[in-house]
Amino acid sequence: MAETSELLNGVVEGVTTFGAFVKLEDGRKGLVHISEVARGYVKDINEHLAVGDEVTVKLLDEGNTVPFIARYRKEVTGSLDDQIIRQLAERLTALRNLEEKREMVRNAITEQGAMTDELSAKLEGAMTQTEIEDIYRPYRPKRRTRASIAKEKGLAPLAEYIFGQAFLVPLEEYAAAFVDAEKGVESVEDAINGAKDILAEQFSDDADLRKMLREETVKFGQLVTRAAKEQTEPTVYEMYYDYSEPLQKAAGHRILAVNRGEKEGILTVKLEGDEEKLLQKLERKLIRKNSPAVELLKEVIADSYKRLIAPSLEREIRNDLTEKAEESAMGVFRENLKQLLLQPPIKGKTVLALDPAYRTGCKIAVIDETGKPLETTVVYPTPPQNKTAEAEKKLTALIKKYDVDLISIGNGTASRESEQFVAEMLKKLDKKVYYIIANEAGASVYSASKLGAEEFPDYDVALRSAVSIGRRIQDPLAELVKIDPKSFGVGQYQHDMNQKRLGETLGGVVEDCVNSVGVDLNTASPALLSYVAGINNTVAKNILTYREENGLFHNRKELKKVPKLGPKAFEQCAGFLRIAESDMPLDKTGVHPESYKAAEALLKLCGYSLEDVASGQVKGLANKVSMTEETAEKLGIGLPTLQDIVKELEKPGRDPRDEAPAPVLRSDVLTMEDLKEGMVLKGTVRNVIDFGVFVDIGVHQDGLVHISQICDRFIKHPLEAVKLGDIVTVKVMSVDLQRKRISLTMRGVE
Repeated sequence: MAETSELLNGVVEGVTTFGAFVKLEDGRKGLVHISEVARGYVKDINEHLAVGDEVTVKLLDEGNTVPFIARYRKEVTGSLDDQIIRQLAERLTALRNLEEKREMVRNAITEQGAMTDELSAKLEGAMTQTEIEDIYRPYRPKRRTRASIAKEKGLAPLAEYIFGQAFLVPLEEYAAAFVDAEKGVESVEDAINGAKDILAEQFSDDADLRKMLREETVKFGQLVTRAAKEQTEPTVYEMYYDYSEPLQKAAGHRILAVNRGEKEGILTVKLEGDEEKLLQKLERKLIRKNSPAVELLKEVIADSYKRLIAPSLEREIRNDLTEKAEESAMGVFRENLKQLLLQPPIKGKTVLALDPAYRTGCKIAVIDETGKPLETTVVYPTPPQNKTAEAEKKLTALIKKYDVDLISIGNGTASRESEQFVAEMLKKLDKKVYYIIANEAGASVYSASKLGAEEFPDYDVALRSAVSIGRRIQDPLAELVKIDPKSFGVGQYQHDMNQKRLGETLGGVVEDCVNSVGVDLNTASPALLSYVAGINNTVAKNILTYREENGLFHNRKELKKVPKLGPKAFEQCAGFLRIAESDMPLDKTGVHPESYKAAEALLKLCGYSLEDVASGQVKGLANKVSMTEETAEKLGIGLPTLQDIVKELEKPGRDPRDEAPAPVLRSDVLTMEDLKEGMVLKGTVRNVIDFGVFVDIGVHQDGLVHISQICDRFIKHPLEAVKLGDIVTVKVMSVDLQRKRISLTMRGVE
């Protein structure tokens, strides 16, 4: 291992937004973080971007999709993954917006004839929207204020005289010259008060002062919350009824919680800085030593801070805190959604799906291994009907008739009673049938949607939900793409966020997941196809129409016959679409058509043929070819593409989801009453939030593993140690039956 201060030579192999990957002379590899690449201030947009990112920006500007760039342009991007490319695209948009704002402000100030070299330099050096806004503040058109009214009365020279702090004549004597009843200045006191209003606004508009006060408030300020009124009933906001914490330690989920409490009228929220300290800083900045206007200016400074500066800074800081909290929450939502969509499918199983209910009965749908509904019915094993014998007879007959392997039970209303009924029924069967609890979040949204009606026009809403509950076990990704991601309930405070921004973020996650798995062109629904790179809703429907009119696609080239699917769209989507029935074996893989010649040359080099790919006989290819730049160059491709082609040829049509742990299947039921302190159980992570994870242990009430109980080492966020869908071993710490709370730990559990 290298010494800490040892200097080594290396070659940059990849550049990302957060640094550079370097290969050292001795073959080892390391990461140089962006903070260590170079020091100093940069202004130009391109200087904000790492070298490799400029090429990625060019690809994005040319209309290439993120999945296509991440998968098929690794050589030019330094193998950036889709998430980093999306972050780069967002960052680029922010930088371009910043430049547009800077130019708009520059033009506005110039048009007013107020631009100076000093102001221009300050504007050029502004690195955030807030800094630019502060510079523009004095020149922005304002509604009538106390200061503007005072200026209309001609009191600006008096304000300048006071702030000049070099009184040649006593202030009252100088102010007397501004008394003018026609202008509304009735007395010397009126004149001085008007001048004070002008100065108060002037101080409030000073960009440097605002920056100093903002930084001081953020650094030393407190977030303070109180109950808005006396609360007689317990609420989820109880901890915030009399609460304060330093702004720098305010976690994102607490910011969003108090925002919601304030919106609901339960909490009052404010930021408190050290007012005395801040006023002293302002006084030192604005009042000259031995100034004849010390007391007057102190009054002006206090008025400016309390009336003008503090309220606006509080709004700005809270908006900033909220924006950062939302970004953090979106990051958690994004990761949870990704894991939810990439849950491993349970393939080749005939599923009996059960959508639980009380009064209206449990809706049943039997679905074959391809997702096709075979039969539907309704049974009433739950209260108030309790027709368990009749329901058992019906379901047992269906299980035998269709050789059902698995029962999928929705986790909504009446789920617990339905699970108990199913568990008892399974004990009486001749064959081993398991059940699984399916997260039915969003199933009702799908069943009532236009898409659900188009897919199953002859089914009522409840039966469509049952079909969805069954299909989301067989192939979660294919089914869940039909539903708005915001309906899955795997985030926190999602309804309080910028919905447009959230929708764009989650849509990007769905797109990345769909393309990472790949899509069967001949079986995919329009909803699934619409998330394939380069394909929009119109083209997706055109593909379905083409399929209906011409039968199955025989190869990827046939895609070019689909209306509105032009050369650019074909380039973007072709590699992500699989055709199991194709006469071209490479159409069944993730190899892009642009690399077919290279793939065939590689096979020939290693003594294989396309027929070997079709029959799955290409084994150990990585050991038969030299995985070097020289080999890649010989084939006319880059090394990353060579590596990807080898993986695809060895496992054509591989599904990355198969590498994830299989879902937990059950044959018996637990209740909260069965849980005892110290009991060790297997469970599935259902949600990850800032302060912990919720784990399904099979009792219809997810248990909470607090962040402090996830692992023995310190972690800043649960996602550092666990992700949604993980199968984990937990130990019961406590059970609160009255409040229906289960506390779990993963520490020291084997």
